Amino acid sequence: MDEEIKKLTDGYGCDVYIEATGHPSSVIQGLSIVRKLGRFVEFSVIGQETTVDWSIIGDRKELDILGVHLIPYAYPIVIENMRKGTLKTDGVVTNIFSIEEWEKAIDYASGKYGDLKVAFKF
Repeated sequence: MDEEIKKLTDGYGCDVYIEATGHPSSVIQGLSIVRKLGRFVEFSVIGQETTVDWSIIGDRKELDILGVHLIPYAYPIVIENMRKGTLKTDGVVTNIFSIEEWEKAIDYASGKYGDLKVAFKF
């Protein structure tokens, strides 16, 4: 990914990097590929500590760091657009489980099988 972003931007890096995965490696990747004087947006909930080289933020790139979180009013809009098919979600949900399979779903949601997101079908 880093190489592709650099290639697409002639080595410049992306203007804005929005971290929305919740995985520490995405934070590190974002700091690597955002351009000097760019903006890094932390949009997800990260469930574990993440260690980064803070000199990238202030000394080397002088980044604008913005922390945001989903607001409760965003969910109905997203759900409605998913239902209509106007919000592309192909590949986001990698497994769908019945509610009776909740233990298996939680196991898959841990990421150890490579799943991005799992969902329940009622």
